[in-house]
Amino acid sequence: MRGPWEGRRLLVAVFVLTLPLVTPRVRGADEIEYFSYLPSLVLDGDLDFENEYRHFHERDPQGLAGFKATFLDRREPLTGRPINFGPVGSALLWSPFYLAAHGAVLGARALGAAVPADGLSWPYMAAVSLASAAYALAGLLLVHDAFRRHTRLGEPALSWALAALWLGTPLLYYTTLAPAFAHACSLFAVSALLWLWLRARASGGARAWALVGLAGGLCALVREQDGLFLAVPALDLLWTAAHGGTWRRACAAGAAMAAAALAAFAPQLFVYRALNGTFSPSPLVRRKMDYLSPHALQVLFDPGHGLFFWSPLLFLAVVGLVVAARRQPSPVGVLFLLAFALQVWINGAVESWSQAGAFGSRRFVAATPLFALGLATVVAWLVASVGRAATACLLAVFVWWNASLMVQFGLRLMDRQRLDWPAVAVNQVVEVPPRLARAAWLFFTDRERLVREAR
Repeated sequence: MRGPWEGRRLLVAVFVLTLPLVTPRVRGADEIEYFSYLPSLVLDGDLDFENEYRHFHERDPQGLAGFKATFLDRREPLTGRPINFGPVGSALLWSPFYLAAHGAVLGARALGAAVPADGLSWPYMAAVSLASAAYALAGLLLVHDAFRRHTRLGEPALSWALAALWLGTPLLYYTTLAPAFAHACSLFAVSALLWLWLRARASGGARAWALVGLAGGLCALVREQDGLFLAVPALDLLWTAAHGGTWRRACAAGAAMAAAALAAFAPQLFVYRALNGTFSPSPLVRRKMDYLSPHALQVLFDPGHGLFFWSPLLFLAVVGLVVAARRQPSPVGVLFLLAFALQVWINGAVESWSQAGAFGSRRFVAATPLFALGLATVVAWLVASVGRAATACLLAVFVWWNASLMVQFGLRLMDRQRLDWPAVAVNQVVEVPPRLARAAWLFFTDRERLVREAR
């Protein structure tokens, strides 16, 4: 048992080391949308975000001018309510932490503290931010446990791959500098789905498959596109029935899974109804989709916005995923590869496929468990071929690339709308190193000044 615990300790160590980087702020449009559910439901008892949106806009009217034009100056056409494109799932996952913060604030006020109990002040944002970091850790621990039990991969491949993905991809950014996005919660929900699925396929009955469905509904509740990960257990049931299983058992398991998924997703249907007047996403969102996915290849290979250019480590992971699909004795690798293809398809179907202005291909953070299987396959081969030291050095290069990009992005040393080659690569070597010491000092002592200087 020493190996598995060593791997878990590495992930916990990464969590502890990155925890000081967690920034308890809600700044961008997406973050405001996800966060606003909490004060609106907990304190106002409604789904009218007018006061929450105005609160954030008044704090930064210049920076949120575009937010005002979209979310305050416009309304849902059928209901006249303020627009909220974000699903409610992240708020539900954050709610225990948020309620604990509210209790702490009320207690502090009873003792004479002046902290506002408005659901919007710093303690509430800190609670949500720390919750995201905790969910990211929990998700990666679930992935580690699932692969340790149900694949041939061992240590150090599993823990090294997961740690490298945490530090060497946009996952690090969205669990530390922008934790109020939905991506950490998304990672947790997908990890839970895959962990429960691997348990159910080993020896589970209808109840176990119902839990898989609940996790799948949670995935869609956090981000609608993550509901596509339910294709993995659904296709597995079909594969099992066609290769020696019984169709009756597969149908019973599939029905239990589908019913549970719908039950878990039901709160979002009522949120849609309250906001939009229909049981479906806002028409303002639906019109942005082209399901022929005209941008699928650009999502991966576009030099300015593509997944593999922002995060070259993920190219290795996808290569490893192809290898794993051929080597795994079960269909796990093939199903993971299909799940990745579905994510490419849905991301290529969105009008805003480029994610311009965001750090990296953030919509793929939920696919981290898929990348973990592929990267762990590659790491295992590298350790056996060139040794641990060389493998660790190679992974460190990818981590350095991602961390340096975060510095460029934060200090505005790069075009935030796209990767500008070769300038972005030159800056990694020429511009970032001289600024690291001062940037780190201001980050921990005066973050507002760091933001002002970056502007």
